[in-house]
Amino acid sequence: MTLQQLRYVIKIVECGSISEAAKQLFITQPSLSTAVKELEKELGIEIFYRTAKGISLTVDGTEFLSYARQIIEQTELMEQRYLGKKPSKQLCSISTQHYAFAVNAFVELLLGLNVDEYEFTLRETKTYEIIEDVKNLRSEIGIIYLSDFNEKVITKLLKENHLVFNPLFEAKPHVFVSSKHPLAKNSLVTLEDLEDYPFLAFEQGEYNSFYFSEELLSTVPRKKTIRVSDRATLFNLLIGLNGYTICSGFLSRDLNGDNIVSVPLQTKERMLIGWIANKKSYLSTLSLDYISKLKKLIREYGYPIVEKSSDTASG
Repeated sequence: MTLQQLRYVIKIVECGSISEAAKQLFITQPSLSTAVKELEKELGIEIFYRTAKGISLTVDGTEFLSYARQIIEQTELMEQRYLGKKPSKQLCSISTQHYAFAVNAFVELLLGLNVDEYEFTLRETKTYEIIEDVKNLRSEIGIIYLSDFNEKVITKLLKENHLVFNPLFEAKPHVFVSSKHPLAKNSLVTLEDLEDYPFLAFEQGEYNSFYFSEELLSTVPRKKTIRVSDRATLFNLLIGLNGYTICSGFLSRDLNGDNIVSVPLQTKERMLIGWIANKKSYLSTLSLDYISKLKKLIREYGYPIVEKSSDTASG
């Protein structure tokens, strides 16, 4: 086993495919595949599942990757200390549902860095893909929510994929609407109030289950529904069509301006928002710092942090 082989495995996971990793490593795909197979044979484990759809980490592979990253990180620290080598790029990858606070914390993380080079990824993506990203360690952490409606299904999926849910805060549902919306100045709105306005939701692609919806009350029949893939489009439609979406109510004026407002929704539903991580991995210093900045930001917005792990978080 060599450090080069460890770096190969890490790069494959970062890229999500052997072919792309080979391109970035400037070696041929067969050479890279052979190096990984030789490593698997030496260790007596299978690191990757290989299917027609691509590759994914096995349970053994997930554990191996955690050790590989630690070894490479420690090796680089030694090289910097004793050989005077330049620090490698700072790497960090986060997957999240479409939350302003997740972006804010990411901005704070980057502003606090004192490094010459970094390569970060922030994926605002579909719920199922967040779980897949963290399962396969393409992202160190993912940010999702649980509710009475989806908790059983999501918790089962997390456990099957060796993931742990760590709660951050509980939020009462709100709606986002344009600041010029007829309901914008209401102190409270009901679903009946919203009945004639377009409902905007983030599409979930192939896994378009109600349980994966980012919006609470996804099973409620509606006259008008528009599905979008990004926040910018959703906000434009909120303004242009007097639409609405259901959310946590956490709105950043720094990032979103004054065109969108948050109004409490009358419902008994609650959202428990938290972060997920792979049981087999260890979190990098950058990821821990990101979580710390998430908590700081959440407190600043007046939400109490859920410090005690829930039953779901205990795995």
